[in-house]
Amino acid sequence: FSLTGKEALTHFPSLGPSTNTAQGKVHVKQCDLLKLSRKQKRLCRREPGLAETLRDAIRLGIMECQYQFRSERWNCSLEGRTSLLKRGFKETAFLYAVSSAALTHSLARACSAGRMERCTCDDSPDLENRKAWQWGVCGDNLKYSTKFLKKFLGQKRIGKDLRAKVDIHNTNVGIKAVKNGLKTTCKCHGVSGSCAVRTCWKQLSPFHEIGRLLKLRYDDAVKVFSTTNDAVGHSELAGPQRHSHSSKHPASPRATDLVYVEDSPSFCRPSKYSMGTAGRTCSREGNCDSMCCGRGYNTQSRLVTFSCHCQVQWCCYVECQQCMQEEVVYSCKQ
Repeated sequence: FSLTGKEALTHFPSLGPSTNTAQGKVHVKQCDLLKLSRKQKRLCRREPGLAETLRDAIRLGIMECQYQFRSERWNCSLEGRTSLLKRGFKETAFLYAVSSAALTHSLARACSAGRMERCTCDDSPDLENRKAWQWGVCGDNLKYSTKFLKKFLGQKRIGKDLRAKVDIHNTNVGIKAVKNGLKTTCKCHGVSGSCAVRTCWKQLSPFHEIGRLLKLRYDDAVKVFSTTNDAVGHSELAGPQRHSHSSKHPASPRATDLVYVEDSPSFCRPSKYSMGTAGRTCSREGNCDSMCCGRGYNTQSRLVTFSCHCQVQWCCYVECQQCMQEEVVYSCKQ
């Protein structure tokens, strides 16, 4: 399961008020519309609510990816996504990580929101959840989310396949990023706001924070190769030696490192991986030189209309004037 871009364009019919039988048929149809493996479709059909959650996760991952790369040469566009996923670039690593993070996050939130039939609020034993439920509080169920996700993604027989190892590693980086953002939130119920009675529950960080963390991991991604561990007798991922290590042997990447196996293309010109940067808007003081790959940029002035001098009229009406201002737009040359 990863972001190809095709799934997000699929329109799902709303379930709406109907019989359970009709809802079941719509749910199965939604599962069939998604680009899933045979095993994943079987799991999807058995989990009412999962298809909608998968769609939400795809949309969440794509939007966050495009936001984090909005100023980069590769802007996480849908064009070229399928070809990109077949390679071992840094960008591929980010796609795997943000896909699994979005799915983990969406599943946990769907459980606590009551959109999944087979899971509910967080049931960790140390959170006194019965008290939380009495106060109408429902923690995000990351425990169920990660357990189901491992089953949904499946355990591949890796062997000596370097790409398979890399993809699974980056998938786990995304899951760990969500886990690391899990926070305990507490609410006081005492008289006059005192904390005589306190309820605590687990809550996920906003997905923007997870996306920002994964983007930092992308910036520091580690190029790896396969090496044989003589002690255990099978191959492992290995990267450059870290400065802190006195050993001359290659260092294993950390569990939080995004890893890749081949250098990325420049993304300057149109290719099967992207549309290139021609015509992309940029910031003259910021990223135009890098974005435009030395080709230079065009400068265009345009008038923009916006609401201004707004005043609130009694009771509920806002009256504004229309103002115009000149705006300069910079875009990369062909």
